Amino acid sequence: MFITQRLLWPLTRLGDTFDQYQRAMASINRVMNLLDTPIEIHTGDIALPVASVRGEIELKNIYFSYQNRYPIIQDLSLKIPAGQTIAIVGSTGSGKSTLVKLLLRLYEINAGVITIDGIELNQLKLEDLRQAIGLVSQDVFLFHGTVAENIAYGTFDASLTEIIAAAKVAEADEFIQDLPDRYETIVGERGQKLSGGQRQRIAIARAVLKNPPILILDEATSAVDNETEAAIQRSLEKITKNRTTIAIAHRLSTVRNADCIYVMEQGKLVESGTHENLLEAPGIYAGLWRVQSGLN
Repeated sequence: MFITQRLLWPLTRLGDTFDQYQRAMASINRVMNLLDTPIEIHTGDIALPVASVRGEIELKNIYFSYQNRYPIIQDLSLKIPAGQTIAIVGSTGSGKSTLVKLLLRLYEINAGVITIDGIELNQLKLEDLRQAIGLVSQDVFLFHGTVAENIAYGTFDASLTEIIAAAKVAEADEFIQDLPDRYETIVGERGQKLSGGQRQRIAIARAVLKNPPILILDEATSAVDNETEAAIQRSLEKITKNRTTIAIAHRLSTVRNADCIYVMEQGKLVESGTHENLLEAPGIYAGLWRVQSGLN
C-alpha cells in the first residue's frame, strides 16, 4: 500500500504540471500574437516641441470609416483658430468622439488632411503630437494607486506641490482632503473607491498638470449631478483660457459660452455659430436646446 501511494502521488503532480504547461502555452500564444501584430500607425519625422505649439487645427475634406464599413465622417472641413474654444454637439453616433480619435491618430483617416500649425499629423512625431494634446475623456481611467500618482500620470516628474496646485484648479483638493490618507489614498482598480464626479475632477487635474496647448474635453461632465457639474464647469473655465479647446458635449449648457459651436449629424457639420445665433435659426441645435431646457 505504501509503495502504491508513492507511485500515485508523482502521477498526480505530473497532471498539475501538464495543466500549468497548457496554461503557459495559451498565454505565450497570446503574447506572440500581440508581438506579431503589424503596426498600423507609424510615427512621423517632424518634431513639435510643446513650447512652440500655437494650437491652430484644420481638417480638410475628411473621410473616415471603421474597417471599410459605412463612412462615419464624410467630407468634413473645420478650422479651429489658435487659442479659441469650440464646441461640437450632436446626437449619439454622429461622429463626435471619432474626431478626437483622429486628432490623436488613434486611427488613420481614409482621405483628407488634418494639420496642427500647418503641419500634417502623419508627418509629426507621435510622442510630440500626443504631448501637445490633453484629453479629458468621458470614460476616466484611474490606476490602482494613490490619488497623487493618478494626477501625476503623464507628468511623472511633477512635485507634490504642483500636484496639489493642479488639484485646486480642478476643484478636487476639497474632496481629496476629506479622504483617509488625502493624496496618498489608494483609489482602487479603475478608481472604484471614488464617485464619478471625483474621478472626473482627478482627470481634469491630470490635464491641468500636463498644461497642454491643446485641450480636448470629451463629455467631461457626463454622468454627474448638477452640483458636481457646476464645480467641474468652474474648473474648466479656468483651464481653457489661452489654449485651443475642443469641447464635445451632450449637455448644451456646458458649451453655450464657446467661441463657436458646430453641430454634427451623420458624420457631417450641418450647423455652426454662437449659442445665440444657433437659437435664432430653427435648426437641430435650437431643437436640442428646447428639449434640454424643457421648453418643448
